[in-house]
Amino acid sequence: MKKNILAFIASGVMLLSACGPSAEEKAAAEKHRQDSIAKATADSLAAVEAAMMAEQQRIQDSIAAVVEQMRQDSIKMAEEMAKMKKGSAPKPKPAPKEEPKGTGVTKGGTEIKSDGTPASTEPPKVTKGGQPVGGGK
Repeated sequence: MKKNILAFIASGVMLLSACGPSAEEKAAAEKHRQDSIAKATADSLAAVEAAMMAEQQRIQDSIAAVVEQMRQDSIKMAEEMAKMKKGSAPKPKPAPKEEPKGTGVTKGGTEIKSDGTPASTEPPKVTKGGQPVGGGK
């Protein structure tokens, strides 16, 4: 019986050691893992580079569109200027602005403008009663 138990233990130890992967299998698995990491890194770098190239192309296209729009606007403006030079008469000058006459506010019988200066330079005409001539009360 002791010999049988000893044989079972020996066979169990052999089975346990034989069940795991060998050193070659472990090395192959590690190499496969490293290769997978390298491939994923290369793929992500390629994707980033492609995105950057697409963004650069978008920027270049946008700049080209703006330059073309500016060129079209410049041509249109030059054509309008040429039309204006050919067929338009000179524009009349705007009428000069009139200065405000008086505000009607009097200070001692003198009309005062809105800027605080007297409306006329001649002194007010005052009667004996101290009231200005012209209907002041």
